[in-house]
Amino acid sequence: MRRQNYQSQDNMSEVILKHIKKVYPTAHRDGKKAKKGQEKKTNLLVTDEGVLAVQDFNLEIADKEFIVLVGPSGCGKSTTLRMVAGLEEISDGELYIDGKVVNEVAPKDRDIAMVFQSYALYPHMTVRENMEFPLKLRKMPKTEIDKRVDEAAEILGITEYLERKPKALSGGQRQRVAIGRAIVREPKVLLMDEPLSNLDAKLRNQMRAEIIKLRQRIDTTFIYVTHDQTEAMTLGDRIVIMKDGVVQQIGTPQEVFDEPANIFVAGFIGVPQMNFYDAELVNENGQYAVVLEGMKVVLSEEKQANLAKKGVQPQAITLGVRPEHMSIAKAGQDCIHGTVDVSEMMGSAIHLHLNACGKDTILIVQTMDIEKGRNFSNGTSLDITFGGNVVHMFSKETEENLEF
Repeated sequence: MRRQNYQSQDNMSEVILKHIKKVYPTAHRDGKKAKKGQEKKTNLLVTDEGVLAVQDFNLEIADKEFIVLVGPSGCGKSTTLRMVAGLEEISDGELYIDGKVVNEVAPKDRDIAMVFQSYALYPHMTVRENMEFPLKLRKMPKTEIDKRVDEAAEILGITEYLERKPKALSGGQRQRVAIGRAIVREPKVLLMDEPLSNLDAKLRNQMRAEIIKLRQRIDTTFIYVTHDQTEAMTLGDRIVIMKDGVVQQIGTPQEVFDEPANIFVAGFIGVPQMNFYDAELVNENGQYAVVLEGMKVVLSEEKQANLAKKGVQPQAITLGVRPEHMSIAKAGQDCIHGTVDVSEMMGSAIHLHLNACGKDTILIVQTMDIEKGRNFSNGTSLDITFGGNVVHMFSKETEENLEF
C-alpha cells in the first residue's frame, strides 16, 4: 500500500523521555507522612516525597516509530502517557518532542492527539461534526477541514457513517471515529490509551489489524498503552514492559520473547505463560547443563557461550520453559513426569495442564502429532521433555536472566 504523506517531511516527531518521574504526595489525615518502603496495596515505592508512580523512565522514540507501553494495572503506563500528553505534571526529568523540552508546554500546544478508552465523542454531534471539531477550534478554512475529514474517513472506512450520530454506531465504529478525530489534526505524536479494551474479542482483533493498516498510511509517531500483551506483540516496533512504576525491559517483540530480562517479563510475555521450575545449573568438564528432578539437559552452544562469557557459576536457579517448547517424551528419552489435570481442545492443538515437579505445567501438543485414539483424560501419566536450546535460566536472588 502506498504510504500517504499525511505530514510534511520537515515535521519530525521524535519523542525523548529522560529520567521522567511521577510522584503523588501522600499524607495521612493527621498530617503525618506515609511510611517509607513498599506500599502493600500497590507495590509502588513510597518515599519522603510520596508514592512513586513512575521511576526514572528513559526512552528515545524515533520519528514515526510505534511504541507500546505494556504491563499490569497500576504499573504506571497510563500515567507515563498522560505526562507525554500534558495531562499529568512531570515531577522530575525532561520530556522532549521534536527536540524541544515541553515539560511546561500546555497540552494544546504540544502538537499531540490522544485517543481514549472511552471514545469521548460528543453524542449530539454527527460523526463529521465530531471529526471537524478540533479543526474548527483552530479556525481552519472550511475547504481544508472538509478535505482532512474526508481523507481520514476514507482511511478508516467510515465515510458512509459521516452523517450519523455516535449512538447509531457500534463500538468498533465509534472507536474509528475517535481515531479519525485525532488524525485529522495531523499531530506529531498520536497517543492511544487502551483504545480497544471496551471491544469484544472479535472486534479487538479486527481493530488491531485496522491500526496496523492506519500506521502504514499516516506518517506519525505512535505511543500506545495496553495491558494486553497480544496487542503489544502484534502492534509495537518496540515494547516497553513496566511493573510497579519501573521499566523492566525495552525491546522488539521478538527480543522480549526470546531474551526476557527477568522472571516478570518471561511470565508476562507469551500465551500461555512460561512454565517455571526450581532447578540446578551445573557445570561438568566445562559444559553447562540444567538438572530438573533427575532429568539432565545439556545447554545449546549459544547458551553455553552466553553463560561462559558472563562467568556464571553453578547454582540453584529458576528454570523457565515455554509451553510450545515442551513435548511428550519418546521411549528412552530423558524426561520429567507429569499428571494431567485438565486438557483443553483448541482445534489445531491441545493445551494440557499438568502437575509436574510439584508445579502447574502447561504443554501444547499439536493435534496432528497425536496418535489416533490417544487419550489425555484427568489423571493420565505423561513423560515430558525439552531441549537445551529453549530453556531460560533466572537467578534465585535477583530474578534476572543469567544469560544476558
